[in-house]
Parts: sequence; structure tokens; C-alpha cells
Amino acid sequence: MSTDPLAPLTALPGIAEAVEQARAGVDRLLGHKVLRRRSAEVTGEASLRSARASAALAGAPASLEDFRAGRFPAEIEPVAQGALRISAALGELTDIWERTPRQALARLHLLAARGLLPEEELGRPRPAGAVIVDEGLDLPPAPAPDVVAARLETLLSVLGSQQPALVVAAVVHGELLTLRPFTAGNGLVARGAARLVLIGRGFDPKAVTAPEVGHLELGAEAYAAALTGFGTGTPDGVAGWLRHVAEAAGLGAREGLAVAEAVQRADEPVAATPQ
Repeated sequence: MSTDPLAPLTALPGIAEAVEQARAGVDRLLGHKVLRRRSAEVTGEASLRSARASAALAGAPASLEDFRAGRFPAEIEPVAQGALRISAALGELTDIWERTPRQALARLHLLAARGLLPEEELGRPRPAGAVIVDEGLDLPPAPAPDVVAARLETLLSVLGSQQPALVVAAVVHGELLTLRPFTAGNGLVARGAARLVLIGRGFDPKAVTAPEVGHLELGAEAYAAALTGFGTGTPDGVAGWLRHVAEAAGLGAREGLAVAEAVQRADEPVAATPQ
């Protein structure tokens, strides 16, 4: 009998197939010839699109052009800049996540919540009685801080699971947004942590997919509903969330493939006009 605590999740009906389908989409992207020479450009553009989508899911929508320029209306500036900071830092945080995930979570929160909270609250868990900053998602109330602390310990203890990276990332993502361990910035942190799992475990080693775009494409209401199901802990609820994450990952791979194709087209010589 397996002692891997996440093994029962992969065994839920339809999950292995959903993970395999997402994996196939990512493999198609990773096999694109443009990544042999210009993967950094694809990573940069995919990261920008991921940041935009993550900010939108956190209630701070803006155009891709705004994100390219790094200029936003005042009311969404802190969240949008936080999303950009997290996308830019994923490379340096991957090793930290593998060694000391608690430290990586604190760093993610520092990046996400700057401008939303006082400096002394950055990187620190929310205290008892704190009012969580609303991110526009219709989620059930978060547990009390003492419950959060215990469940966070459990979450960190299962990060060594040998289940597929997408399953581990989905658990990290879902549990962090269910717990909302910080007073603000929880969505950005949860999505950033999930990306660290996917990068570090080799699902998307070059960070060329944009799973946040997939979540946004599926819709904020569906995202919140799937998260709520995960929070129930029932087999159906957890399976629904895992399927949602797998579908978003597949759509994120499609987005990365579109970026790779655009980079390739820009690199192709323009045919001479016949005289």
C-alpha cells in the first residue's frame, strides 16, 4: 500500500487522464523549435500574460499593453505590480521553494502585498481578527489562524509527494486559497506557489506556459466554484478542482504555444516583393 498522502487524489476517476492530457499539451510546446534558441523571449512574454491573468483573477484587470508599460490606474496598481513582481521572481524562487518552502511563501507575500499592507505585515501570517482583503472571488470564509497554521504544516509536509507535478501544484494552489494565510495577496501567492511546483518539478521547466491565463479563460466564477469544491474535502469536490487545474494548464500551454509561434513568425525573413 502506498504511503504517499496524495496518491488517492491521482486515483480519483478521470484525474490521471486529465493530467496526461495537460502534460501532452505542455510537451507539444516544449518541443517547439523556437525554444532551442529563443526560449527566454517566450518565457518573458508568457510570464507577462500570466501576471496579467493572475491580477485579473485578484480583481485587478488591465490590458496587456498596460502590463507591458507597467503603468496602471491607482486603484489596481498594488495588485498589478505585485503580479508582475511575482512573475519576474519565479526563477530565483524555485530553488528556495525546493529547500525551504515556508521562506518562499514569505517571499511571495512580500512581492504580492507590497502597497496593500504595512511593511511590518509583509511575509507574516494574518493575525486573529484580521479582515482579509477581498479579491473579488466568491469563496467560503477562511479558517481561523490556529487552524491555518496546522493545515499549513500538513501542506508543507506533503510537498515531497511523488504524484504528478500538476496534482501537487493543484493541492498547493487550492489549499493556500482555501486557507488564505495572509491578510492580503493570497491569490497571487497561491498561483505563484503553484507555478513554482510546476517549474521545479519539470512540468514546465522553462516557465513558458501561462496557466493563469487558462484559469481566467475558464472564468472567475468557475474558478471560485472549483476552489469551493476543493475546500469541502469531498472526493467529488477535490476531483472537480483537479480537473479544473488540468484544463487550465492545457489552456496555458496553448497560450505558450501561441507565443512561441509569434516569436517564430517575427524571426522569419520577409519574402521579397516580386518585381
